[in-house]
Amino acid sequence: MNTIILFVVMAAVPAHGDSAVQATDVAANPIRKVVNMLQAMEKKVQAEGAKEVELYDKFMCYCKGSGGTLGASIAAADTKVPQVSSDISEGEAQLAQLKEDLKRHQVDRASAKAAIASATSLREKDAASFATEKAEYTANIDAMASAISAITKGMSGAFLQTNTAKQLQKLIMNKPDLLTDFDREAVVSFLSGGQGAEYVPASGEITGILKEMKDTMSKSLAESEAQEADSVKSYEELMSAKNKEIAALTKSIESKTVRVGELAVEIVQMKND
Repeated sequence: MNTIILFVVMAAVPAHGDSAVQATDVAANPIRKVVNMLQAMEKKVQAEGAKEVELYDKFMCYCKGSGGTLGASIAAADTKVPQVSSDISEGEAQLAQLKEDLKRHQVDRASAKAAIASATSLREKDAASFATEKAEYTANIDAMASAISAITKGMSGAFLQTNTAKQLQKLIMNKPDLLTDFDREAVVSFLSGGQGAEYVPASGEITGILKEMKDTMSKSLAESEAQEADSVKSYEELMSAKNKEIAALTKSIESKTVRVGELAVEIVQMKND
């Protein structure tokens, strides 16, 4: 570029003449303008070349740095991929197991609730049956107690006119297993008012029979009450156990439901990795 400019300048300057004139000619010569333009272009090209060199150096530096980082990332990925694949398989197996556990827990909880409902229904029926039985026992025992008291006080005649006497007679007739045939006939005869004065000494025998009946029925009532108490205790223990079971299953269902959601997200993230 410098050689070309010099040649152009030399060709444009005359070989003879005054130097001042030559300077004026040169200044007025269009070729000088061309030379000046070429010199400006040279400076611009040099500046652009320097800029390109700078950019090239920066790019090479970036490539060297990024290449190392990218290589490290690739190496890390090569190591991570098998582990992530293993984690995905493990996570999917765990997710399947959690879902299976949830189904089982829900079935078990439903069964526990059904057991509570069934036991409660049976308890209500048993309680109603016991209440009826107890009322019957109590009424019969009270009737025998009234009869024993009246006979002991010599007021059997007045007692025989009461509804209690009729109730006692009905009881003895409807439950033949309570007495022997002989004792039943004696008591029925007494309660029906068939005995005369000659039967007065037999009142002690009637009293004895009635006391024995009262003791037997009192014992039966006590046994029935004990059985009812055991039934109530068993029911309460069952309710306590089933309620605890339901609470534990509910807690497990809630926690595993949350874990299923979290694990599903983790698996998606691992697959993205």
